[in-house]
Amino acid sequence: MSIWFDKDLTIEKLEPLGKGTMSEHIGIEWVEIGDNFLKAKMPVDHRTNQPYGLLHGGASCVLAETIGSVASAMVIDHARFQCVGLEINANHVHSATSGYVTGMAFPLHLGRSTHVWDIKIFNDNDKLVCVSRLTMAIIEKRDFKTPRSL
Repeated sequence: MSIWFDKDLTIEKLEPLGKGTMSEHIGIEWVEIGDNFLKAKMPVDHRTNQPYGLLHGGASCVLAETIGSVASAMVIDHARFQCVGLEINANHVHSATSGYVTGMAFPLHLGRSTHVWDIKIFNDNDKLVCVSRLTMAIIEKRDFKTPRSL
């Protein structure tokens, strides 16, 4: 059974969310939507590397937070609620120097006031690069800027 509020959620519906954002700037692309997960990839290049030529840990956090935040946003009713980041942590367990890294977010908890996501990021050889946990606060709708396609 699908966890998404919009039972007809597609990658095409997610793409407008990244326009004009950091996600677009660093090249994050949506890859797959499952019944209970989202997957996106990010290039390992001059935009996402640190001075040693390795994937920057902050870039891994951006990928993790992007996937988890969008996943939370796709679970809630936008007429009534919004979701905002509360906490993120990341363990960088392996390096990446080229190609792409791919992150996948699964829910650990989908509550009334918080969501917790487990995000794992892998390199092109399916080696684990980063493990992240993202906690999102679910709040009543306020006068924040409305995301592009919600």
